[in-house]
Amino acid sequence: QVQLVESGGGLVQAGGFLRLSCAASGRTFSTDTMGWFRQAPGKEREFVAAVNWNGRTTDYADSVKGRFTISRDNAKNTMSLQMNSLKTEDTAAYYCAARRGPWIEGRRSSLAYNYWGQGTQVTVSS
Repeated sequence: QVQLVESGGGLVQAGGFLRLSCAASGRTFSTDTMGWFRQAPGKEREFVAAVNWNGRTTDYADSVKGRFTISRDNAKNTMSLQMNSLKTEDTAAYYCAARRGPWIEGRRSSLAYNYWGQGTQVTVSS
């Protein structure tokens, strides 16, 4: 059974940091594009960051560029999102996603991804 399990969410003050992790199991993800999305209450799910299969190519939403860093460890089948200088507008449920296939222009669309985690809540207080 293919599973993506997020961890590391929580409550943090504005300006603080959190590190999210995504553990993948059930198949080999080492050739997948992987990404993070988030969804705030009443809003659509939005792209946060993506990383290609070997971790050398990344992409970030403008809203998080310079504050968040995505990385992966294929040997451990894990992916991480280091979130620094958090803002109240970063409050959302964060989802890990995996795409069977190469890096594509459509990587910022949730439709490009085949597998999803259940999400982890990040709440940033002022």
